[in-house]
Amino acid sequence: MRRALGALQTWPYTFAVALSLVVGATAIIASQKLGIGLKDPEGFLGPAYVRLPLIGLLFFAAGVIPQALMRTGVWPVNRLFKLPQAVRGIIRDDWTWSRVGNIATGLLAFYVCYVSYRNLKSYLPEIRTKDGHQILYDSDMLRFDHWLMFGHNPGPLLHDLLGTNVAAQVLAASYVFYLPLIPLTLGALLVWNRDVSLGAWYATALSLNWILGTVSYYMIPTLGPGFAQPSMFADLPENPASTLQNALFRGGSQFKEDPSGDHIYGIAGFASLHVSVVVTACLFFERTGQKLVVRICAWAFLCTTILATVYFGWHYIADDVAGALIGWLAVSIGAWVTGNRGRRRRKNAEPLTEPEAAEATVGA
Repeated sequence: MRRALGALQTWPYTFAVALSLVVGATAIIASQKLGIGLKDPEGFLGPAYVRLPLIGLLFFAAGVIPQALMRTGVWPVNRLFKLPQAVRGIIRDDWTWSRVGNIATGLLAFYVCYVSYRNLKSYLPEIRTKDGHQILYDSDMLRFDHWLMFGHNPGPLLHDLLGTNVAAQVLAASYVFYLPLIPLTLGALLVWNRDVSLGAWYATALSLNWILGTVSYYMIPTLGPGFAQPSMFADLPENPASTLQNALFRGGSQFKEDPSGDHIYGIAGFASLHVSVVVTACLFFERTGQKLVVRICAWAFLCTTILATVYFGWHYIADDVAGALIGWLAVSIGAWVTGNRGRRRRKNAEPLTEPEAAEATVGA
C-alpha cells in the first residue's frame, strides 16, 4: 500500500488524473441536476474521442516510419519489404507499455477536462440566471473598453488602423488555426518526447486552462462585443472567423430553445481561452528551451491571436488580460504538480538519453 501511494506521489500525471476525475464528476452531476445530457463537442477531425487518438497515432507513425526507412533504405525498392520488420524492431526497442500508458493518460486527462469544460460552459444560460434572464456583464465591459481606449471602441479602432480586407482574412486564418494547433502540439510533445514529466506538465497545463476558464465564465458571464454589439462589426467581410461566430450564435439559440437537444452553447467572453492557451504554449516553450524558431512562431501567433480576439469582437480587452493570467497560472501550477518547478531550460530541448529517460519514468 505504501509503495502504491509513493508511486502516485511521484507519478507526474497524478494531479491531472485527479483533476479530470473531479471535473468529470462535476459535469455529470450538473448534467443530472439540469436534466441535460452530456455532449461530446465536434471539431477538427470530428469528435474529441476520435481526433485525439488519431492525432496520437499520426505522430506515432511520423516518429517511427522515418526511423524505419533510415534503417532499411529506400533504394533499391525491394528494401522497402523490410520496412515492417524495421518498424517492429523500433517498437520493441523504444516503445514500452509504460511509455504508451503515459501517452494515453495525458490524452485521456486532456479529453475529459476539455469535454467537461465544454458541457459546463454550455450550462451557463441555465445556471447563471436571474428572474428568468441570463446574467450578463457586457454593458460594463463595453464601457470599460471605451474608457481604456479614451472614448473609442477597440474593435472599430482596429478596423480603421488595419483595414477590413487583407487584415480581416489574415487574422481570421490565424484565429481558426488555433482549433487544430493545440491538440497537435499536445500530441507531438507526448509522442515524440521521452521525458514523462515534460509531457505531463504540458497536458496538465492545458487541462487547467479549461478548468480555470470555466470558473471565469461563471464569475463574470459575458457574450463578447461581437455578440453584444454586433453593429460595430457589421462592415467586416465574410471570413472564417465570422462563419464560426454565426455557427456559435445559431447553436446557442437552438440550445436555449431546447437545452436537451443535440446543440451545445459555446458563447462566453470572460476570460479569453484562446489567449490563455496560447500564452500557456508560449511560456511552456520558453521554460523548456524549445528551438528558437518554435518560440518566435509561438509569440508571433499569440500577437495575431490577441489582435483577432478584439478585431472580430470575440473578447473585450479585460478578457485577454485575464486569459494571459490564466495561461501563466496554468503553466506555473502545472510545473509545481508535475515536479518541474524551478526546472532549468535545456537548450533546444534535446531528447533525453536512455539513462535519463529511464530515470524520468521512475514512479510511472
